[in-house]
Amino acid sequence: MKVRINIINAFIDGTKGGNPAGVVLNADELNQDQRLLIAKEVGLSETAFVSNSSIADFKLDFYTPTRQIAHCGHATIAVFSYLEQLGVIKEGWLSKETIDGNRKILIKDGMAYMEQLKPKFIGVETYHTKIYDSIGITGEQLISPPEVVNTGNRFLILAVENQQVLAGLKPKTKLIESLSEQLDLIGYYIFTTETIKADRDATTRMLAPMYGIDEEAGTGMAAGPLACYLYYKMGIKKEQFNIEQGYLMQPPSPSVIQVNLEIHEGDIISLMAGGIGKITHEMTLDI
Repeated sequence: MKVRINIINAFIDGTKGGNPAGVVLNADELNQDQRLLIAKEVGLSETAFVSNSSIADFKLDFYTPTRQIAHCGHATIAVFSYLEQLGVIKEGWLSKETIDGNRKILIKDGMAYMEQLKPKFIGVETYHTKIYDSIGITGEQLISPPEVVNTGNRFLILAVENQQVLAGLKPKTKLIESLSEQLDLIGYYIFTTETIKADRDATTRMLAPMYGIDEEAGTGMAAGPLACYLYYKMGIKKEQFNIEQGYLMQPPSPSVIQVNLEIHEGDIISLMAGGIGKITHEMTLDI
């Protein structure tokens, strides 16, 4: 069987950069082992498999090179940007089916947005020392205590004081993997409010070695939790946040993720995270 994989960079900032995802359309006949094999061969942080759904517009399944995950922000944006550019869908509201339930999708003004859930916060006080050690920082270099935030996937959110600290992290992969397993995390989302561009709210790095991702250029499912953290824990009472990512990678791959919060009586009840996807190339695999 020949399988075509389209590579789409999601959350591009301007005309380049972004986070590449594999997209496989018409994936109904592929089983789980075949999908995992394809994701390993593609070698990107996530590959999305699009198939028919009886309860949503499309069914999306997401695979890293090592396992399936419930949601993936940049791969979702990649899929719906690509479908819109193909003319398969138009602007307006759509839906995706996932292994964790259905989520809303919005196509608007050339951008794709995906729904995330009301945030849940989990304190990690007993893990602080190990967390700091796992990325080579001290507690004095943080401006707010770390917490796990879940809007569909669980991420550890850490606020460091400036870009110098963020750029100088010294990740200990095995320790991050161990803590990620203990805390049921996708990974660490580390940020500073000292940004590259003036119209942004945070610049970030995302580390998820347990899922085969040393560092990722744009993570929509983590930007949502970060926006909630900024709103609740740092008192930035806005309804829209722009999150930079990928600038401090080597080599850089600039990304920007827009997060829109739905607020009711001062509380976040849902959110939409989105950006722009750009087709870069395609590949074909024999399986």
